[in-house]
Amino acid sequence: MESPCHGEEHVGRLHATAVPVQGSQFTSPRFTGILKEAGVKISMDGKGRWMDNVFIERLWRSLKYECVYLHPFETGTEARMGIGAWIKFYGAQRPHSALAGLTPDEAYAGAARFSTNATKKHKKQQQQKLAA
Repeated sequence: MESPCHGEEHVGRLHATAVPVQGSQFTSPRFTGILKEAGVKISMDGKGRWMDNVFIERLWRSLKYECVYLHPFETGTEARMGIGAWIKFYGAQRPHSALAGLTPDEAYAGAARFSTNATKKHKKQQQQKLAA
């Protein structure tokens, strides 16, 4: 499967959780406000959470080897467009072995459906208990 990294004009959206470094510049309202406006969940539930670092390092490694190192971007605009296209590809088209061959978008949509159905079922059970 070929990555559409270079030359794409559309910048996609990635369902993401930001895990900022615990420094003040990354926990400031100015920085976290930008993430919140973009709809990014911010995870700061523990300093030094190694699993958070594993996931983000893997993403950066994939980005570098599948996009950045293969395409010598000459301008910031080219880099922004090419990397944006790769991020869209990564989330919407690239299957992931850790997700049983699903794309992140497919896994996220499935989890959302499950979560919604589970919530509805739980509410219905609670209503039945109250009615009894």
